[in-house]
Amino acid sequence: MQTPPATDAFMVDLEERPWAAYAACRQADPELFFPADDDDAEPAIKICQGCAVREECLLWALDSRIRYGIWGATTERDRRRLQRRTA
Repeated sequence: MQTPPATDAFMVDLEERPWAAYAACRQADPELFFPADDDDAEPAIKICQGCAVREECLLWALDSRIRYGIWGATTERDRRRLQRRTA
């Protein structure tokens, strides 16, 4: 991996999530990743689909039981389904 880009306000805890320094969402509007409903999630999902750390992001969201927002190209509903399958 390359040297991570400089951190910004969207990058909160690089010790907990070092992969986040490489996330495609770093330069995007954070509000895109917290849509009112799943129908408005497509712009964030498109950003995630091209992200080099999409899998790490999704695994972190599942392990941390993150309920809100788009993580690893999944909606809240998607993650609930994945969690039920692995339970």
